[in-house]
Amino acid sequence: MGFYFEDGILPEALPKYHLVFMRLFKGCPIQFPAQHINYAALVERSSHMSPKSRQIIVTSALPYANGPIHIGHMLEYIQTDIWVRFQKMRGHECIYICADDAHGTPIMLRAQAEGVTPEVLIDRMKIEHQQDFSDFVIEFDNYYTTHSEENRYFAELIYSRLKAAGHIRTQVISQAYDPKAEMFLPDRFIKGECPVCGTGDQYGDNCENCGATYSPTDLKNPVSVVTGETPVKKDSEQYFFKLGDYEEMLKTWTRAGHVQKEIANKMAEWLDEGLKDWDISRNAPYWGFEIPDAPGKYFYVWLDAPIGYMASFKNWCDQNQHDFDKYWEVDSDTELYHFIGKDIARFHTLFWPAMLHGAGFRKPTAVYCHGFLTVDGQKMSKSRGTFIKARTYLEHLNPEYLRYYFAAKLGSGIDDIDLNLEDFRTRVNSDLVGKLVNIASRCAGFINKSFDGMLAGSTGDNGLSQQYIAASRDIANAYESREFSRAMRDIMSLADRANQYIDEMQPWVAIKDEARHGEVQVVCTIGLNCFRQLVILLKPVLPRLASQAETFLNVDALNWADLETDLLDHQINRFKPLMTRIEPVFIERMIEASKEALIEENKINAGSLDSSIEPIASEITIDDFAKLDLRVARIVAAKRVEKSDKLLQLTLDIGSETRNVFAGISGAYEPEALEGKLTVMVANLAPRKMRFGVSEGMVLAAGSDDKELYVLHPDSGAKPGMRVS
Repeated sequence: MGFYFEDGILPEALPKYHLVFMRLFKGCPIQFPAQHINYAALVERSSHMSPKSRQIIVTSALPYANGPIHIGHMLEYIQTDIWVRFQKMRGHECIYICADDAHGTPIMLRAQAEGVTPEVLIDRMKIEHQQDFSDFVIEFDNYYTTHSEENRYFAELIYSRLKAAGHIRTQVISQAYDPKAEMFLPDRFIKGECPVCGTGDQYGDNCENCGATYSPTDLKNPVSVVTGETPVKKDSEQYFFKLGDYEEMLKTWTRAGHVQKEIANKMAEWLDEGLKDWDISRNAPYWGFEIPDAPGKYFYVWLDAPIGYMASFKNWCDQNQHDFDKYWEVDSDTELYHFIGKDIARFHTLFWPAMLHGAGFRKPTAVYCHGFLTVDGQKMSKSRGTFIKARTYLEHLNPEYLRYYFAAKLGSGIDDIDLNLEDFRTRVNSDLVGKLVNIASRCAGFINKSFDGMLAGSTGDNGLSQQYIAASRDIANAYESREFSRAMRDIMSLADRANQYIDEMQPWVAIKDEARHGEVQVVCTIGLNCFRQLVILLKPVLPRLASQAETFLNVDALNWADLETDLLDHQINRFKPLMTRIEPVFIERMIEASKEALIEENKINAGSLDSSIEPIASEITIDDFAKLDLRVARIVAAKRVEKSDKLLQLTLDIGSETRNVFAGISGAYEPEALEGKLTVMVANLAPRKMRFGVSEGMVLAAGSDDKELYVLHPDSGAKPGMRVS
């Protein structure tokens, strides 16, 4: 007996549903054409054939133990938590694993600045992180740390297996060294001018203006972020993972449905260029695990950080009597999913699967990337009060408001998500308060007051309930494929139908006629059952509201299967308000609190070196400055550059002519927000040919770090073409 399935949709779902079909039709040959199969629909139609639940491990990227969680971080954990809760509601074993990323130079330096040991710092941050996650109703099955014996064991095991197989080599290389701090500098602790386009204030690994990648030793006029000193070059022996040994495997793996199409295309650029060996060691002083056979050398944080997934899961297995190998062995039929930001896709879709493959472990079923979070169309900004810490948000607003808003914006792609604060307030008030909770509040009063809290024993031919059940199948598929925004739209459409039904039946009119009281009880029973079904559909997003609704409805924990049954002849409890409207003042207070936090932070840093500020460059003469021709320019047009996450293409009027300039500011500005504004450009910079076109100058912008960027704007009296002196 064999099976053949025709082409369909959802190529990225292939690995996940392939596992399900292997269990459904074990022992039967199955032919799958190409990679375009509608597995979701097939599993839905075949689900009655297999009572066995799926076994799934899910991870989110490990938050760095160097600072607090902010709402940009929360986007990922909320997305993952929703998906995990949905799987559990469907009856699957779904284990959500995470940990603090607790190694690396930044943690070592912050601990030194605070006068504590790294252990004290990471222990404190872990407690703070866990409290923030808990208050945002993020429910991990295990939250651990990469500074653990389990992580040391797996890091050493993977390294030793790779080395034994010939995939580790050593090489003496020249690195940037800070003579004052007496330490080698990581790439992100060196800043200078891009060796390709000349843009200043760039990190030691890539240029945010032109997108070039390079070695930190290639930077022009480099400075150490730690001390402000000019680094010197110093030779040292380092250990390299021969990533190129896995080039063909990775080409196949990244094109086999394990990553989103956009990510596969991006990784193809790296693969087509040829993979370079990956430096996996760092010199002392360094906070991390020492390499077993290399005294004074430490595993680079990006080697042991993803291994933290395995360590956290092993810790969970030890506590819950589970077999670790069953989930991580090469031929495991369990599922493994990583939810991450697109900025760390390279580590998770090239380095990580190559390490696992080379060390004899299974690779991920899929890696799901998401975009960045902007607030009101711009990068989060401390000065504008939109760099909002998770704790600051929690002090002013209900966490489930943000969970719902993110769900209403999230799809399965890697597009950035914008938290428009006015839209946020309007949508929460309209959808959650005005539609969802409104159904319960409209019906509960009649049931409690006129029928002693008792629902009707029968509702007749309840068409609404059947509509909800039919719609739940598409909503389930939307959850499964991470199309949360589609699921929220469909759910709110169902809520509209319930409210429309109540409006049409007008129980407030019928209750005045004693002969129609039975009709009122039926109408309100239907309304409350609709509310109950909506709560089930929204429970992955709003678990706290669901718990309150379960208390009100006097029922046990609701699961997906409960959609197909009605509450009849059932006693409910008195209704208490489940959610309240967001008033503008709540958001205003949150923004002000975020600004005040920045002021306090600046006070703490006063009098000490702020490593986020670029040190003053070497002196120049007036003749050096005179070589620059700075001109006032008007931005007459601005647009995004395709296939670039950072560049905007600007058309600049400088009085006598127009210029085309590519600027790495797309993360800070929407194109339309710049059109018509004045700025300042370097007019006599030699044109530079880029893969997107020729850039004929450079606009001036200021930034305190890579999270804030501000284009310079002269006073309104200035005219295009005026020289700045």
